[in-house]
Amino acid sequence: MNQKEALQKIKQFVHSHFSSEPSGHDFTHMERVARWSSDLAANEGADPFLCEVIGWLHDIGDRKLFKDPVHAKEEQNRLLKELGFKERVIADINEAIDTVSFHKGQVPDSITGKIVQDADRLDAVGAIGIARTFAFGGAKGQQIVSKNEMAPNSLQHFYDKLLKLAPLMNTESGRQEAERRHQFMLLFLEEFQRETEVQP
Repeated sequence: MNQKEALQKIKQFVHSHFSSEPSGHDFTHMERVARWSSDLAANEGADPFLCEVIGWLHDIGDRKLFKDPVHAKEEQNRLLKELGFKERVIADINEAIDTVSFHKGQVPDSITGKIVQDADRLDAVGAIGIARTFAFGGAKGQQIVSKNEMAPNSLQHFYDKLLKLAPLMNTESGRQEAERRHQFMLLFLEEFQRETEVQP
């Protein structure tokens, strides 16, 4: 099976799992991460095809998205084997996926993992990051903003995570894009504060 056909099968597999996901971890998120993974790989001298594959699959088996993460990973690996991926490559794909997530606090060892981590983080910042933050908060029943500092809320997520991402990028091309998006988020937060500040 050629690369184009393999990607089409992978897209169908991902779509079957994420087409109706309301939390911002939907099919279009996977699509953007896959595209940025391929683009960053081309800029960084890595394998665009392999990075795109990992980008499509990076949230398969995520515990916050799957009731049975182990089964989801088994399903993924079975598909990759059917598509002709070698066992070593499948292991490399899984290793990269396992270290991409922000909450795990890891930096992937492989350049492919570093690139996909950057692509995933890019989708958490900028205009799309803002939109996904409020989509996730709404899906989880969180308020937009809360005076109760102990209550999870969408605005606090910017300070807990999103504003910390730009300096953590692994690649030069990823850093450049992240910095642009970071500046946009700062403008958004400044305007948000202006619009919501209670006047005496």
